[in-house]
Amino acid sequence: MHPAPSVIAFTTLSGLGFGLMVFLGLGEPAVTGWTAFWFFLISHALAVGGLLASTFHLGHPERALKAFSQWQTSWLSREAWAAVAALLTMGLYAAAAVFLGTRIAALGLIGAALSLATVFTTSMIYAQLKTVPRWNQVLTPLHFLTASLAGGALLAGQIMPAAVLLLLAGMVQLGHWRVGDARFSEAGHTLASATGLGQPGRVRAFEPPHTGPNYLLREMGFAVGRKHARKLRILAALFGYALPIALILAPGAGHLLGGLAVLSHLAGMLASRWLFFAEAEHVMGLYYGLRGQHP
Repeated sequence: MHPAPSVIAFTTLSGLGFGLMVFLGLGEPAVTGWTAFWFFLISHALAVGGLLASTFHLGHPERALKAFSQWQTSWLSREAWAAVAALLTMGLYAAAAVFLGTRIAALGLIGAALSLATVFTTSMIYAQLKTVPRWNQVLTPLHFLTASLAGGALLAGQIMPAAVLLLLAGMVQLGHWRVGDARFSEAGHTLASATGLGQPGRVRAFEPPHTGPNYLLREMGFAVGRKHARKLRILAALFGYALPIALILAPGAGHLLGGLAVLSHLAGMLASRWLFFAEAEHVMGLYYGLRGQHP
C-alpha cells in the first residue's frame, strides 16, 4: 500500500494525543490550572492535528462530514463519532481542571474510555480488511492500543507505566511483524482463487490489465525492498521502544532525557507506521503480478 504522509501523520499523532488523554482522564498526572492547560493543549493539538491530516488523503475532503452518517457499517464513521465524543468530553474535563481548579473524576473516566475507543476504531479500519491479510489479524488493534498508551504514558511523565507499556508495545510490534509476514500465504490468496478459475492448471496472467499507471497501482501497488524493510524495522524498534525505555530509566533522568525519549518514540513510530502501510499487500496485486515482487 502507498505510505501516504497524511495517513502516517494521522495514525501517529492522533494515537499519541488520545493516549495522553487516557492518562489525563485517569488523573495521571493530577494537574489543574495552567499546568493542566498545557497538558490538555498538547493532547488536543496532537489528536486534532492527526485527524485533520487524515483529510488530506481524501479525494473530496469537503465530503468528510458524510462519514458520520455511516456509523452502522463503517469503522471510519464510528471513529469519527468516537473522536468527537472523546474530544468534547475531555474538553469539558479540561475546562473544569483549568478554570475551576477541580477534576471531575467521572467525566475523566468517560473521556479516557472514549479516547481508548477512538484508537480502537482507528485500528479496526485496517484490521477488518480481509483484502489486506497483513492487517487482518488480532495484533493490529493491540499494536495501535499499546503504542498509543505507551506514547501517552511518556507524554504524561509516568515513568514506570511508560517503561512497562513501551516494553509491551515493542513485543506486540515484533509479533505483528512476524505474524504479518506470513498472513498473505496463510490466507491462501492466488491468481486462481482471485479469478475463480479453480485448479484446471497453472493460472497466469496473459497480459497486464492496464497498459499504464492508474489509481489502483498508485495506492495499492507500492512495494518495499526486504533489505530496506529490515533496516527500518530495526530503527523503529530501537527508536520507538528500546531507546525511550533506556532514557527514562537512566539514573537521574529528568525533563531533558524525558523529552528526548518522547522525540525518539515519535521518530520510531513514524518509521513503524511507514512500514505498516508500505509492507501491506492488497490482493489486487495478484492481477498485476505484484505478489512476491520485493527485492
